[in-house]
Amino acid sequence: MKKIYSDAASALDGLTFDGMTIMAGGFGLCGIAENLIAALRDSGAKDITAISNNAGVDDFGLGLLLQTRQIKKMVSSYVGENKEFERQYLSGELELEFNPQGTLAERCRAGGAGIPGFYTKTGVGTLIAEGKEQKKFNGEIYILESGLVADLSLVKAWKGDEQGNLIYRKTARNFNPMMATAGKITVAEVEEIVPLGTLDPDCIHTPGIFVQRIIKGDHEKRVEQRTVRQRENA
Repeated sequence: MKKIYSDAASALDGLTFDGMTIMAGGFGLCGIAENLIAALRDSGAKDITAISNNAGVDDFGLGLLLQTRQIKKMVSSYVGENKEFERQYLSGELELEFNPQGTLAERCRAGGAGIPGFYTKTGVGTLIAEGKEQKKFNGEIYILESGLVADLSLVKAWKGDEQGNLIYRKTARNFNPMMATAGKITVAEVEEIVPLGTLDPDCIHTPGIFVQRIIKGDHEKRVEQRTVRQRENA
């Protein structure tokens, strides 16, 4: 099975459609599939439900899809860095399903593992629990959360081989491994494609069985908020 594609546009060819659900790995601007997201924008697909920790910033990452009004609903954990997200949500243009961060990660992992739902204490007694089934275990109340799956998962890795085995680098791993398992189709962009057998099997984070297509991308790697220590006087 040929998995390597020449660019992001060809990797998404035939996979996008109106009303689709996507998962997009990344945490802020760290570990996002920036080339694939831009190609998704260019595809013109609309009414997208996007499952992602957040929506990046206004002019980069998923923020590009907000600019073009291609996203109908966000399933997210953190939305504080995107002014257009805020504007669309407060004006009623954008639906939002808000999740505690750990719950969102587990919902993606559960979906990828074929688990339809799980009980958690996180959110009990808050707005998060409204409308959700509750059950007692050992005298403690838990709420039922559903697993998540997507029509298409877009993930970013450090290295990948010809069969789609992936290694992520440090904090850029974040949501990518669980989202890679939860997409009906997963497309990965990597910084380097290496020959089969190059990667140490013990170091592979996402086995290639979960990845259908892969590209090598050119990455801008923006810094969301640069924080530096003040230089001390000599």
